[in-house]
Amino acid sequence: MKAHRAPHSIQLSVTQLVVTEAFYAGILELPVRRSLTAQGAPDHLVIDMDGMAIVFVEEADVIKAHPVLEPRFSMFPRGIGVTLHFEVTEIEEISDAIMEEGLEVLYPLELKPYGIKEMWCFDPDGYLIVLDEPVEARKKPTNKAGL
Repeated sequence: MKAHRAPHSIQLSVTQLVVTEAFYAGILELPVRRSLTAQGAPDHLVIDMDGMAIVFVEEADVIKAHPVLEPRFSMFPRGIGVTLHFEVTEIEEISDAIMEEGLEVLYPLELKPYGIKEMWCFDPDGYLIVLDEPVEARKKPTNKAGL
């Protein structure tokens, strides 16, 4: 049985689920849930997102289930080549929390000319995270004639 309802998913290995949960649920305020697993199955986190799910599993559990992968974990650092994009709300507060936690920021929060506030950072396992928040379109004042 799948741990999520989405037809498509990506699984990412992480060092500690509790740290991952604190980042994605606590700081980014994304809808993270711990899955209900069968006895003996590894615990994991799921973010269900409109047809796509991100599943986080501890690296030790992945190696236990698939020992042939263990050498690859030491050959290739976690997070290399993966970028996750999330639309968030209250990005200023998120940026402050990321800075307070001492997480690495690649590009600080910036207002982009195409109408979004954006920042790039790394999660605790080295996955590159791009956060953006749309800026509400500002209405131009009009005179009584509607001009």
